[in-house]
Amino acid sequence: MPRGDLFAEIGPFETGYLPLSAGHVMYWEQVGTPRGRPVLFLHGGPGAGAGAVHRRFFDPDFWRVVIFDQRGAGRSRPLGSLADNTTADLVADIERLRRHVGVERWLLFGGSWGSTLALAYAQAYPERVSGCVLRGVFLGRPSEVDWFLHGMRAVFPDAHAQFASFLPEAERGDLLKGYLARLTDPDPAVHMPAARAWSIYEGSCSTMLPSPDTVSSFAQDRTALGLARIEAHYFAHGLFLPPEGLLAGMPRIGQIPAEIVQGRYDMICPACTAFELAAAWPAARLTIVSDAGHSALEPGIRRALVAAVERYRHGR
Repeated sequence: MPRGDLFAEIGPFETGYLPLSAGHVMYWEQVGTPRGRPVLFLHGGPGAGAGAVHRRFFDPDFWRVVIFDQRGAGRSRPLGSLADNTTADLVADIERLRRHVGVERWLLFGGSWGSTLALAYAQAYPERVSGCVLRGVFLGRPSEVDWFLHGMRAVFPDAHAQFASFLPEAERGDLLKGYLARLTDPDPAVHMPAARAWSIYEGSCSTMLPSPDTVSSFAQDRTALGLARIEAHYFAHGLFLPPEGLLAGMPRIGQIPAEIVQGRYDMICPACTAFELAAAWPAARLTIVSDAGHSALEPGIRRALVAAVERYRHGR
């Protein structure tokens, strides 16, 4: 395997379901070596879920990789449930999972919303975090949500036109409200078309160059419903983050080592946010990938992420 590329496909050595509050049941798995150095994978969205490819960022002979699907996402049940689904709930779920699998401290690996959740967890439990590898940084601020809903039309006018035109013209003045009403409708004939339209919009803007495979994966019903419904729910509630935002909490974790990987042409989470985070994090190293957008699977991004994880293996 060339240094810096994904590792070979691998299955988990342990899987399970962990009961949570409000009827939620979390799917989790462990990959790699049971006595390896612990690392927690945090998927994006919120609501996207994790996949088999996400196991491949880590050398299975060295790392003990813990992967889980957040409330309402992926293989966790029930899919798309918004009951007790807040950032505070997800942070508490991570800590519950840590105790359940018997990890003392772990490296956090997360991209996009996964970077947001990693920061929220690290600020709540800094003593449990040995380091962070973050990609496509999202801080959940109103300006970032507005960019997703409206600003991306400056670069992807065609994708945004399709996204907006899904709604009747009279509702296009408040895209989030219009989508949220449909996504939370109990009738699949109402919520599934809205979920696909939202998810396809995000998938279409996630790579620097067009990627039909990426768009197709976002369009799958299970991915689309969890992603669109939970994202819209979180967006409508300010990502359930404190009013002062995550940057205000950086003094609590400024000494924790971090690797930040950012695509120069990331249109979902523009690079300026990663620059701001790095400036507020004395122990962080920022790597800008000059030929990539948002997706973790673009060649330059995935190589930079694997290299960042390998630096932790060798003491950075």
